[in-house]
Amino acid sequence: MRRREFIALLGGVGGSLFRPLAALAQQAAPMAIGVLSGQSADSYARQLAALRQGLSDNGYVDGQNLRIEYRWADGHDDRLQGFAADLVRRGVAVIVCGGSPGATPAAKAATSTIPIVFTTGIDPVKAGYVESLNRPGGNITGVAFLVTQLGAKRLGLLHQLLPNVTTIAALFNRNHPNTASDLDNVEKAARSLGLQLHVLFAGTESEIDAAFAALAGLKAGALLVGPDPFFLSNRRKIVALAASYAVPAAYELREFVDDGGLMSYGTSITEANYQAGLYVARILKGEKPGDLPVIQSTKFEFVVNLKAAKTLGLTVPPTLLATADEVIE
Repeated sequence: MRRREFIALLGGVGGSLFRPLAALAQQAAPMAIGVLSGQSADSYARQLAALRQGLSDNGYVDGQNLRIEYRWADGHDDRLQGFAADLVRRGVAVIVCGGSPGATPAAKAATSTIPIVFTTGIDPVKAGYVESLNRPGGNITGVAFLVTQLGAKRLGLLHQLLPNVTTIAALFNRNHPNTASDLDNVEKAARSLGLQLHVLFAGTESEIDAAFAALAGLKAGALLVGPDPFFLSNRRKIVALAASYAVPAAYELREFVDDGGLMSYGTSITEANYQAGLYVARILKGEKPGDLPVIQSTKFEFVVNLKAAKTLGLTVPPTLLATADEVIE
C-alpha cells in the first residue's frame, strides 16, 4: 500500500472512531440541581425566576449548562419526603428548598452529602437546620428572612389607611410554626392602637371559606392575613373572597397585590431566592455549603394597589403612598 493511501485510510478510520465520541460529548447531560417546594409551580413563579437569575448571573443557565429538576408538593407537605428521596436517587448536585416549612427537613432527612440551600422564614438554628448562622456546618446553608414581628407593621399600615376602623379581623394558620409568635405580636400591636382584634384560623381551603363567612358576622372593617405558604398557594382564592366581602386586606407578600389584593408589607422573597441562586452557583463551583454563612435577608417592600383601593371606595392618603416601594395603578 502506498504511503498516501495508508494515511488516507487511517484518517478515515480515525474519523469514524472519533466522531461518535465528539457527538457523545456534545450530547452529555448538563449538571442537574433539584428544586423542592411545598408550593405549586404557579405560586412559586416569581421566586423561581429570581433563583434562576441568581444562577444565570454566575454562569449557570437552565437548559444550557444546567438542568433543574422540579418537585412541587402543591400544598401537600406529606409529599415532600418522597420527592426529596427521588431527587437524591437522581443524583442532583444541589437541592434548593423553599415554599414551606417542611421542604428543608425533608431534604435534610434524605441526604447528608448532597448540598442543600434553603430559603426560610423560620429561625434555621432553632429549627435545627444549621449549627449556627456563621458556620452552618454539614451539607446545608441558605437564606433566612424575617417574618415574625412584621404583623404589627402591617396592622399599623391598615390603621393609617383606615383610621376610623376599630374592629379588625386576622387570618392565621394554626399549622405554621411561627403562628404563635406572629399572633402574639399582632395582638400586642392591636392593643397599643386601641383596636379590637378577632382572630380566625384556616388550614384548608374549606376553612378559608368558613373564615370569610365568619368574618361577615364580625363586622370587621379590615382584614390582616398572616404569613403562611398555604395562604400564598391560595392567594387568588383569598383575594377574591376579600373582594367579594368588600373587606380591605393587608398581606405579607406582593404576590397577593399582583393578583388584585389591596396592600402588602414584608420581606422581599424574590431577593431571598436571588441570593439562594448565588449560593447554589458558588457551591457548583466547588465551595462547601457548611462554610457559607446563612444570609439574613433584610430587604422589605411595601406595595399598594390603587385599582383595588378604588374598587373598595378607598382613598389612599398621599403620606401613605409616599412610603410605598411600588404603587400598582
